[in-house]
Amino acid sequence: MVDKAVLAKKIASVRDAVDRIGAVLPASAEAFASDRTSREVVVLNLFVALQDCVALAAHWLADRGVDVPVGYREIFLALANDGVLDAGLAQRLAAASGFRNLIAHQYGVLDSARIYEIATSNLDDLLSFCEVLARTA
Repeated sequence: MVDKAVLAKKIASVRDAVDRIGAVLPASAEAFASDRTSREVVVLNLFVALQDCVALAAHWLADRGVDVPVGYREIFLALANDGVLDAGLAQRLAAASGFRNLIAHQYGVLDSARIYEIATSNLDDLLSFCEVLARTA
């Protein structure tokens, strides 16, 4: 059985991180590129939201008695295989886990245009993921 208290706490954390991103995100990629503070707040909150989604997915699988894959990408794909997520959302979250790794391990220079693109177009996937888990708990 899924631990509803852990689920609620992590979902609240993801939603808060997404809200923080929305609160500081400038109206244009150019303004974002020139505003170090907003870039740092966005990157930090993207990392927090992605990390919490990974943790939610891993807890979900473990609580259901499903083997938890080692790789973050595979964790989301396992949720699709288990029928929890649709394949499209699982694929997008799997790709987002690669961005989480880029932030965490600094696998290159973070491109402000790419970060802005993610922050303006991919946050709904994180919220959708939370909604799916909340409904199926």
